[in-house]
Amino acid sequence: MAFLRINGLRSVEFGTPGPMRNRLNDLIINGNKRATAGLLKEDYIAEGEEIEFVGERLAILDNDEKQIGIIKVTRVEVLEFKDVPTEFALAEAEGDLSGDDFRQSHSKFWNSVGVDVKPETKVVTVYFDLE
Repeated sequence: MAFLRINGLRSVEFGTPGPMRNRLNDLIINGNKRATAGLLKEDYIAEGEEIEFVGERLAILDNDEKQIGIIKVTRVEVLEFKDVPTEFALAEAEGDLSGDDFRQSHSKFWNSVGVDVKPETKVVTVYFDLE
């Protein structure tokens, strides 16, 4: 299933629908969240989606698929899960204070949605600015 397009922009939905999406969107709009991660195989290849590119603008969607803002991609890296750095964890601003914290919390999340994440699993890290 391809990402929705809103006003000519590819869309992005953070987290799972419901309270998690509300919290993450709030961290972007009113907080410090300036990065996000997705799994290369499950979130991109399986969905038939291209990886974001530097300079791309994306429409942020809420739980009702309504646009609530725009982000502009500033950096993209495909890393192995074991190599996600502390710099990324801090930019993601979800409470992880190190790469190890990121791996623990995200492994728990991805496992809860049925994905077995291993150290060599490819992760797409996307840094962005809120427009």
